Amino acid sequence: MPIKLREKSGKIKVKYLISAAMMGATLVPKLQTQAASCPDVRIVFARGSGGERWNDQNYLEFKNTIESKLAMIDLNYEFVDLDYPAVSVGADNLEATMGALFGAGDTYEFGESVNTGVENLAKMVNSDWCKNTKYVLGGYSQGAMVVSKALGSLNADRLIYAATFGDPKIYLPEGKGLLPAACRGANLSDYRMYVPDCQAYKGLLGAYVPYEPEALTGKVGTWCNKRDIFCSSHLSVSDHVGYVSDALYEDASRVIFDKITKHFGIENHISSPHDTAILIDSTGSMSSMISKYKAEALRLAKETLDSGGRVALYDYRDLGDPYQPVEHCNFDTCTLEIFQSELASIRADGGGDTPESLLSASFHTMKNLKWKYGSTKSLVVLTDANFLSPDRDGMTFDRVVALSKTIDPVNFYIITTSSYGKYYNDLAEQTGGKVVTNIDELSLLTDYIIERYDSLPRVEETADIAARPTLEINEIERDGSSAKIKFTTNGARTLVILNDKILGITEDTEITISGLSGDNELMLVPLGDDIRGEGVKIELGGYGNSSSDTEPIIPKAPNTGRH
Repeated sequence: MPIKLREKSGKIKVKYLISAAMMGATLVPKLQTQAASCPDVRIVFARGSGGERWNDQNYLEFKNTIESKLAMIDLNYEFVDLDYPAVSVGADNLEATMGALFGAGDTYEFGESVNTGVENLAKMVNSDWCKNTKYVLGGYSQGAMVVSKALGSLNADRLIYAATFGDPKIYLPEGKGLLPAACRGANLSDYRMYVPDCQAYKGLLGAYVPYEPEALTGKVGTWCNKRDIFCSSHLSVSDHVGYVSDALYEDASRVIFDKITKHFGIENHISSPHDTAILIDSTGSMSSMISKYKAEALRLAKETLDSGGRVALYDYRDLGDPYQPVEHCNFDTCTLEIFQSELASIRADGGGDTPESLLSASFHTMKNLKWKYGSTKSLVVLTDANFLSPDRDGMTFDRVVALSKTIDPVNFYIITTSSYGKYYNDLAEQTGGKVVTNIDELSLLTDYIIERYDSLPRVEETADIAARPTLEINEIERDGSSAKIKFTTNGARTLVILNDKILGITEDTEITISGLSGDNELMLVPLGDDIRGEGVKIELGGYGNSSSDTEPIIPKAPNTGRH
């Protein structure tokens, strides 16, 4: 006898017929209504380990934060809490927990649960049901693994966006090495939406590579709480269960809502407080530009303040002028009246050769302002010239860009003449801003700055590299089907992983791996009290019937800087 499940939806109510034989296996929904009732967008969430379907707090928070925004637009939508086992882990289910660890999340009961979720999700997205319906996906912890593992098998044309939270299989190549590129604000993966730990590299259970399939470029985003044991380099369980309390679903909902409105061509009126600093070139040649800009600058300040945001005002001149950047008012002191008065006081004077001292001025401005965590950050520059590089005190383009990215980034919006626009394209592009060379487009620029949604910083580049434990291989001895490995580490313990399966954690610095056959790959991960270092991979060579009967090679130690 068919079992009827009532689906939870937005503006339409839908029922699915699911046969008893399909329960716990494949979910193929069939509408009992006409095709005209198909939703515009279906939002599917895969809950974490042990979560109760429809009542899991992560699912409910994901749903509520998005639904509060969708209610503002005319769009048919529905939410689905993915039907899959989501087996529990922890003290109540040690077998599944050990299976998750020993099988890198891919085998045993835990792996079977993930694979069932992947199959059900793929069949749902790729089915012939309501072919014009688009999908938004979300997943937390075990559910994040379901989503990220399924991505490569999904119909890319039907997917608007996929968001993962606390994914134990995260992959961020910019977090690898002694001083990771992410800790310099460089080479950030485009799907890295909020991963403050610049040393995050692979998840505790390994990584899905590639994490973002080429066909889904721009359609994937990942959130990893600051010290989450499963996706950062730290070992905090409380951060792994803190995605609701730390408002990370709210942050993601703004990104998701923006993706949905853009896809359907709907205007997005969701906005949050902005921090906007205005930096004006006040050399002599700027007299006419300043006059033309003042009215629009005042409108930008008013609308920013009216929306609950903050403004600041600075001006700067040439390197040859005995004139450091002048702070007229900052985020704490700028009221509309003070901003208007200080803006009126700026006069064009001085200058020398054509390039001006913008790099030093912008670095000084960003460094000295107290930017609000989580706000959208803009630096609006008005100039009629290019910039010196290096600038005052040896300031360089790369240092300015790096500081911008460290803060959030701070998006640079350059207002200049058509002759000099080309000089600023790289600066705008690398900081996520724009270049405007037509003074008549200023009102459009103001609207654009105000209408952007806010988001948490993609990465916090400051990191105590010295606190991260390291490990170096000293000796490998091979004896029959065994291998003895000696190593040194400044960590308190070492995680031992053989062929992507966790063997255990040891305090010893000499281990023997027995019963080897075929080709083997050993990974040793140093653990501190609250942080894990980068693992060192050892190719143990061939054993027995292996295709390659080679001797093991002592690997380089990238996390110590030595070989």
